Amino acid sequence: MQQFTDSELFQIIEDDESDRVEFKESLSGDAPGKIREAICAFANDLPRHEKPGFIFVGVRQDKTIVGLSVTDKLLRQLADMKTDGNIVPPPTLTIEKRILTGKEVAVVKVEPSNSPPVRYKGSIHIRIGPRRGIATVQDERILNEKRRYGDRPFDLYPIPTASISDLNLALFNYEYLPQAVSEEILAQNERSLNEQLAATKMITAADQPEPTVLGILTIGKNPQDFLYGAYIQFLKIDGDELSDPIVDSEDIRGAIPDQIRRLDDKLSAHNRIAVDFTSGPVEKRTETYPIEALRQITRNAIMHRTYEGTNSPVRVTWFNDRIEITSPGGAYGGVTAENFGQPDLADYRNPNLAEAMRTFGYVQRFGVGILISRKLLMEAGHPEPEFEILDNYVRATIMSEGQLEIT
Repeated sequence: MQQFTDSELFQIIEDDESDRVEFKESLSGDAPGKIREAICAFANDLPRHEKPGFIFVGVRQDKTIVGLSVTDKLLRQLADMKTDGNIVPPPTLTIEKRILTGKEVAVVKVEPSNSPPVRYKGSIHIRIGPRRGIATVQDERILNEKRRYGDRPFDLYPIPTASISDLNLALFNYEYLPQAVSEEILAQNERSLNEQLAATKMITAADQPEPTVLGILTIGKNPQDFLYGAYIQFLKIDGDELSDPIVDSEDIRGAIPDQIRRLDDKLSAHNRIAVDFTSGPVEKRTETYPIEALRQITRNAIMHRTYEGTNSPVRVTWFNDRIEITSPGGAYGGVTAENFGQPDLADYRNPNLAEAMRTFGYVQRFGVGILISRKLLMEAGHPEPEFEILDNYVRATIMSEGQLEIT
């Protein structure tokens, strides 16, 4: 990713291309919301500059560099704008402190998305010269065309053998669409069904209604007819080895929302409750594993796995002494075996699937699942989860706290 010198940043500040630059004197007032709108607009890159957009915090609208105290807290506030789940799919951006004319300035650089349209709170923000605001129907068509012919991630590839009849349109209309698109946009009611499916990336384009990998995965009637490995294999074993007796086995199929709900049911059903009557005046109930930690890691496995070039499922194997979650595909992009699981470090093999899982409510924010699971496991007395990162899979191992008195 290109690094810009001070002189280049000065030139960008002085440039008249207002649709690539945003200035904020500070993060006070409505500035955080306006910055998020600018991030969304720069990621959409409707004018097709194919260049990054910049947000300068510490610079006035008249381009005067006033500076401010660029603390770690302020940089974290800006970084959180990528991961808090309000901008989807997650944009590619960098944040840094720079010294310009001897004053501290926070610089946010936003790369054009290869998966437009990008939404902030359900609305598609765009900028063309002095015009800024919510995308019109025609703007959406342009962004869909841009995605159609751009360098798409695999989750936006079309599936030529599928048709709209393979999509669950009731699920789309009544569950997904109201969560994905703002009420104001829906109220306009100017978009055909194909345009709505294209804008949410479920099909390639309104005039080319081939379902995408995303569409089949998230609202498909039978996704495994087209993506054979897109399921979860659950095993509960009475012992500590694969050769021990199997007490429960299921291949969990269907669309991603159904898979997550059914897996959650499995995890809860096998997560026995220990009851302590003796250590205090009120009985204490303790789960074998903190259920939210299991959900965070299993949903990470579903979101970040590869769906391309493999027929391997996500595997959840529950032994007496541990749970192993295996996800096809190794580390991706900026995430490596060395930095895997570090806070605020995330990359997305399936950015649009991440957006859909956020829309369905299965992800609250991005990049913190492992951090949350570690915290919950530690609080419950478990060791930290162990991660094995290889080229073709990631395996998480969650060890049991120990044997408890079960009632």
